[in-house]
Amino acid sequence: MGKAAKNAYSVALVAFPGIRAFDVSVITEVWGTDRTDRGAPAFDLRRVAADTTPVPMRGGMALHPDRTLTWLSRADLIVIPGLDDHLTPAPTPVLEALRRAHTRGTPIAALCGGAFTLAQAGLLDGRRAITHWNLIDLLRAHHPQVTVVPDALFIEDDNIWTAAGTAAGIDLCLHLVRQAHGAEAAATIARSMVTAPFRTGSQAQFIEHPTPRADRDADALAAVREHALRHLHEPLTVADLADLAGMSPRSFARHFTAETGTSPLRWLLDQRIAAAQKLLERTDLPMPEVARRAGFGSEVTMRQHFASRLAVSPRAYRAAFSTAPVSTAPASDAPAPDGPVSEAAGSNPIA
Repeated sequence: MGKAAKNAYSVALVAFPGIRAFDVSVITEVWGTDRTDRGAPAFDLRRVAADTTPVPMRGGMALHPDRTLTWLSRADLIVIPGLDDHLTPAPTPVLEALRRAHTRGTPIAALCGGAFTLAQAGLLDGRRAITHWNLIDLLRAHHPQVTVVPDALFIEDDNIWTAAGTAAGIDLCLHLVRQAHGAEAAATIARSMVTAPFRTGSQAQFIEHPTPRADRDADALAAVREHALRHLHEPLTVADLADLAGMSPRSFARHFTAETGTSPLRWLLDQRIAAAQKLLERTDLPMPEVARRAGFGSEVTMRQHFASRLAVSPRAYRAAFSTAPVSTAPASDAPAPDGPVSEAAGSNPIA
């Protein structure tokens, strides 16, 4: 890696024999590529191991550490790749260093089977965690002190993050960027990677099950989602969307959840929060106008959803992540979404 920029966000990739090359590549792609010319933050990614001996990986590849475990004390974030063999024991110095880092308050994230490494360190005891759906029973069997959550893409408990399967590791990495640097930074990196800045739902939608759905139903749902994204600034109900799909509200909600892993109203709230985040970052529009364009109807409603989901007010979010104001779009234009989820239920208008 080249010389890190001053005040760059420091990320440690923890390496030891048995880590997955794919996860190493994901971590490197998100935090190890310089995109500052496109407005992305400056990162300082370091490959950290017990010593600087090359770490072998499957397929004849090797990772060359450039820092030892002592560097973890400087990291703003620590990320652990998944494992080829999910019961691979991590070196004792690695486990001890992770415990010390958590005690210091450093956020720690594990991709896929990396949850097993955190469990070996005892960091998941009494905490909620997730791993690939095909590994849930194995994690429960070998680490019964862990509260394994089966239906999430990623989850956080006490500053420790875990993620589900392969692609969910990308979701978690982008979420960690969004949490530290804002939605626009995450969207910039996601565009470069040609991936979604944020996926909704849970990994339940990817578990093998004999529930084939007709292509016409999937096409109808895709068309409904596209319509909703173009009309976020309007009051929308589940009944409205079901009518567009040519289904009853109950049938629509069932098919929508099976397709996306989340309820229609939760998905709508997800998109509204994302739209508001973009407007807060990119424009200097007054709060009531941001709320209107994002479809919340009122600043109070928007503030309530920001507080429940992001634990921050819209004004504080703008103060933390706003960029130079840009010329605003016509009032009828709804911004494109790329943000996180907020829970809700029912079929009443969101605003």
